[in-house]
Amino acid sequence: MVPLSDSDPTMGLPHPDWSEQQGCSHVKPQIRYRAISNEEFVLPCALPDKDATHIFNQSLLKQHQAKWFWHQKDKEPLQAITENSFNPILKGNALWFNPIRASASGIYICMIREKNPCLKMILEVQTKSEANCTDYGTNTLHLLAGTGNSIVCPGTKCYNPLKNPDVKWYKNGRKVIFQKLRSRLKYNHNEIFMIPTYDKDAGMYVCDYTLVDNSTEWTVRTMVKVEVIAKNTIHPPNFLYPNAVMILEAELGQPLELKCVVQFGFERDSLQNVTWKRDNKENTNEKLEQETSIHLNGLKGTILHHIAKLKEVTERDLRSNFTCFAQNAVGNSTAVIRLKRKQGDGKEFDAFVSYAKLDCSESESTLISEEEFALELLPDILENKYGYKLCLLERDILPGGAYTDDVVTAIRQSRRAIIILSPAYVSGPSIFELQAAVNCALEDRKIKLLLVKFQAFQEPETLPPVVKKALRILPVITWKSSISASPEKKFWKYMRYHMPVKTTKMFGNYSLKGFFQRCLAWFINSRKLIDR
Repeated sequence: MVPLSDSDPTMGLPHPDWSEQQGCSHVKPQIRYRAISNEEFVLPCALPDKDATHIFNQSLLKQHQAKWFWHQKDKEPLQAITENSFNPILKGNALWFNPIRASASGIYICMIREKNPCLKMILEVQTKSEANCTDYGTNTLHLLAGTGNSIVCPGTKCYNPLKNPDVKWYKNGRKVIFQKLRSRLKYNHNEIFMIPTYDKDAGMYVCDYTLVDNSTEWTVRTMVKVEVIAKNTIHPPNFLYPNAVMILEAELGQPLELKCVVQFGFERDSLQNVTWKRDNKENTNEKLEQETSIHLNGLKGTILHHIAKLKEVTERDLRSNFTCFAQNAVGNSTAVIRLKRKQGDGKEFDAFVSYAKLDCSESESTLISEEEFALELLPDILENKYGYKLCLLERDILPGGAYTDDVVTAIRQSRRAIIILSPAYVSGPSIFELQAAVNCALEDRKIKLLLVKFQAFQEPETLPPVVKKALRILPVITWKSSISASPEKKFWKYMRYHMPVKTTKMFGNYSLKGFFQRCLAWFINSRKLIDR
């Protein structure tokens, strides 16, 4: 007996429960399919229905429910098609052949409990010459987005060509419905016209038409894989991170990740390449562990995250230039990271700022909104006037990571956490940031929390106990919108009192050096007065 796939060891084995399926062998075939060899083909466990909205279901549940058997001739024993088969493969309630061979011709029986107790199908596979195909067409299309295109059903000129075949179209298993919502999507016999073409038009299209051969009715099925593409980019890769040359603090003896994020424009035949080099040289004498993750960005191209991992930072690393090199078919770009020894307490920021993120429609009518207070006023006073370095997620943390991880990392890198309290904050998702800050402060005593009462609020009953306790015992500074905005008001004096001690800017606008100079001058003048 000829197996379904010469290279598939799971095919051609008699089914151990064959006796239970004997009744199916005597059932008359309910449908006959014709297929062209060396192309992709799908055989669902379902009878065609003119009112059906889909022809196959790819869910895993359906895959476990469907049982498949086959034999090439009626008198041969039934053989099981198992989940270990790789041509065809079981996917949902259908068999997928890629490609289908002439040896796949035969009788197929499938069963789905309580729905299709016994469905019998005949599949006949022929070569293009045997099917007398004068112009078969193509099974793969690359359509340019934004332009007019058409999809032609392959194989309508095979066998006994029909002048105007009545073709049924399905996209990703679902019936193609021509709606008034998209008036410029048109259908004409064996062809779909799309003016213009959108990226959502990509997919696997199945087209069926009926052929009568010697009074026997066959369903001829062919498939078209459609990819929607854009014009190839005319730009070299663009670095989103780092920008040009970046100085990164590193601690000797500790592991470190060097990350670059590169945006590539759309290329049909991609030649994208990203790699890290030390001192502009390939890693020939050392193993610099590197890994890449690709984030598809549709017709805009792709974004690549490329990471080099240092097991532990050495003195040599501090003297090196690490260059991220990116290349596509247009050209190449580079960005450089240099390391410097981390000093002090290892914190990158003086304070992490947490506030409620509101839509404009949600904000109450106050003189200044929470977002303006957090993103404009705080940085203007604390950064520009007093030299503190704040951490604002929207500004200082590179997008792409998990929100919860980004918040915890940012808090751990900060000496303080400024929590801007309001009704929207305590009852919204941002309360997670306060809970995370409390947990980080319990783990790291260098981190202190500062509560700013931006608006009066009532504590929800659902607040975590650790948050309720924090609201009772932590220092609170009240913002009074009508009087607190001026930099000279007590609000900002209280803020600076609770902020970390600055070693370069303190005592008003005077530096420590200037302060000591004035102390020395005062001491000298005092001595002169005493001497007199």
